[in-house]
Amino acid sequence: MNGWILAATVVLAVGLGTALWGVGTGPLGRRVVAQNLSTALVCPGLLLLAQGYSRTSYVDLALLLALLGPVGTLVFARLLAAELADDPPRAWALTWAAAAVGAAVVAVLCAVTGPGRAMVKLLVVGALLVGGNLLASRALSGAFTGVDRG
Repeated sequence: MNGWILAATVVLAVGLGTALWGVGTGPLGRRVVAQNLSTALVCPGLLLLAQGYSRTSYVDLALLLALLGPVGTLVFARLLAAELADDPPRAWALTWAAAAVGAAVVAVLCAVTGPGRAMVKLLVVGALLVGGNLLASRALSGAFTGVDRG
């Protein structure tokens, strides 16, 4: 086991453990936020596993998850708009922490990878991951006032 796989294990165990606990228990707002955060933590884990096992296909999977994860959260926000309007979830500390983990992992992997096509792909994954999850969290909290949520 190398350091990359150990780091992936820590990110996945801590992140997914808390996300699964949040999805399995608590009110609706916490479950939807936990679902959104699980995407934000699985992507960096996949990127670390890709580096640890030297498999570029894991980066493609992380790219797909970074693209579709926030879209799924936005679908949940739309479908559950009436229930979330009464007590909108607020988890900005967790959202920024997950964004920081994703940005840190992408920055370290870009430094290790060096310039080239692989680095561009990592930067795209990082931008989609951080931007998409921040946008989805903002939508869950009801911050887009001009948009009809129902």
